[in-house]
Order: sequence, then structure tokens, then C-alpha cells
Amino acid sequence: MSLIHSTAIVDPKAELDSSVRVGPYTVIGAHVQIGAGTSIGAHAVIEGHTTIGEHNTIFQFASLGAVPQDKKYAGEPTRLIIGNNNTIREFTTFNLGTVTGIGETRVGNDNWIMAYVHLAHDCVVGNHTIFANNASLAGHVTINDWVILGGYSLVHQFCIIGEHAMTAFAAGVHKDVPPYVMAAGYRAEPAGLNTEGLKRRGFSAEQIANIKNVYKILYRQGLPYEEARAQIVALADTAPELAVFKDFFAVSERGVIR
Repeated sequence: MSLIHSTAIVDPKAELDSSVRVGPYTVIGAHVQIGAGTSIGAHAVIEGHTTIGEHNTIFQFASLGAVPQDKKYAGEPTRLIIGNNNTIREFTTFNLGTVTGIGETRVGNDNWIMAYVHLAHDCVVGNHTIFANNASLAGHVTINDWVILGGYSLVHQFCIIGEHAMTAFAAGVHKDVPPYVMAAGYRAEPAGLNTEGLKRRGFSAEQIANIKNVYKILYRQGLPYEEARAQIVALADTAPELAVFKDFFAVSERGVIR
């Protein structure tokens, strides 16, 4: 029995593993590749040079691989790459990359992406993230592993959100968010640490204390940003959980939320 519904339109050039399920009225384009065990609901559209890995669940009405919302885009064969074990809910929109960016939009593994989420061109999403409903990324945004975006969060183009960071409902992220930091507000400001989340992920009391110390250096001691950053980078070699700060500051160009 075919796992592709009779009303689905799948281009003969598309490459689908024999175990892929495709729901009614879904459209899949010629340059799409989909790995084993992935399930696609009804009325989804997957187009462009899009590669989807294994065991993903893509719900009805998702739009993956459409051309970027960028006036400079001129039809170049840019890509959307999605990893394994992701849940992608209804009405999500993931766009292709651009040649003025990195040429592709990337989503890693084990992400939980809720309804109406938008990923613009050239975004990079890591692993184990949660995007609540209507969270939206502008172009060239980087979301690192274990990040949680609250509902209706908006992230400005070229921003970076560090590992284990979290945004509150309707946060407007206009600068980079350091690892572990909670960001809240229309123009997002630091609002503490997601301590309970870290405990659930297995961080020890000592590790959390080290992270709290970094937060104090950055936000509580009144230090100039460059001085605080230098102190934190020096600490990054003293404990594994702090190493992410060194990597974060090496690539952060917009400055951090203050």
C-alpha cells in the first residue's frame, strides 16, 4: 500500500524514502529530498532545494522551502536543510537561504516548533530548541542549542541567541542574548536565569552557581561591557558549562541585551 495519498502531488524528480508518509493535497517539488520515517500532513507545500532528514513530523499546512522574502533574491538555487526528529507544526514557514547570506537556512535535530513560527532566510537553528506559537526570526539569525522562544517572540536580523537562553512571551530581541539568560520585554532586557530549566537538564548546583556568577559580572556589578566580557572569557576556561560564553563573545557583533 502506498504511503503517499492519491491526491498528493509529488514531482517525479523528488527523492523520498519509501517509508515517508504524505497526506492529502500536499505538494512536493522536484528538488526535495526526504529521509526515512518522516510524516507529512495534509495540504503542506515543500519546495525549493529542500533536504529533510529522518523521523520528522510535519503537520498540515506547513510551507517549507519557499523563496526568501528578500527583494534581492533572483532565483538562485539556495537551500533549506532540516535535520532529524523535529516536530514542525501547522502554518510554519521556513524560507530558503540567499547568496548574500550563507546560502542556506538550517534547522538541526530534536526541535519542537509550534504553529505559525517563521524562519526567514539564512537562519541557523541548533538542536533541542522549543519555539512557541508565532515566534518569528528575521534573516541571518542564529539560535543555539536548547534555546526556548516564548510565544510571539520576535528576533531582529543578525541576532544570536546563546545556548540555553530563553525569551518571555512577546519579547522583542534586538541585540544578542548571552547563553543561559532569560530575555523579556518589547525591547528585550535581561530577566535572570532559567534556573529550573537548567536543573531539569541535569546541571548541578555548582554549575548553576558558576553561571549565576557570570550573570552577576555581566549585569549586576556595573562594569563596562568590554571589561565584563573580558572577565567572563577568562572564566570560560575554568568550567565546561562556561565554555559557551567564549564561543558566544567570539561571534557576537550586535552587542548584548543590557
